[in-house]
Amino acid sequence: MNEDDLLAHVRAAFEMLDPVPRSVLSAGRAAIGWRLPSAALAGLTGDRDGPVAAGVRGGTARTLTFTCPGLTLEVEVTGAGRDREVSGRLVPPAPALVEVRHPDVPPGGLTARAGPGGLFCLPCVPEGPVSLVLRLADETSVVTSWIRL
Repeated sequence: MNEDDLLAHVRAAFEMLDPVPRSVLSAGRAAIGWRLPSAALAGLTGDRDGPVAAGVRGGTARTLTFTCPGLTLEVEVTGAGRDREVSGRLVPPAPALVEVRHPDVPPGGLTARAGPGGLFCLPCVPEGPVSLVLRLADETSVVTSWIRL
């Protein structure tokens, strides 16, 4: 018996005695699928709650700031319950495709376009862990760190 045969027997024993739950396997595969190795990571540098701007419906808003070299993303989250509205702007302004990463949203399932002014709005973002992917016009990508809405 060589090393590969031994490992195959050990794997079979673990699969029979203590199988990995399907939800864990699914979450692991999804996490690998969300990886964007060439994307720049924009880390969370600001997170505060406060009243919304005058003339806007709603009670409070959460303001988040993500930064990476050469780009700042300012995001305002409003609403309560199952869905949130996420609006934001890129500084400096740039057109981009903004994609929401969320465990309940398939890849590419929730997107918005940021115009030349860098403004975008995502009206129905589910609560829970969220990350944003920005696909810029120069074909570079920026991904934000995960936050909980």
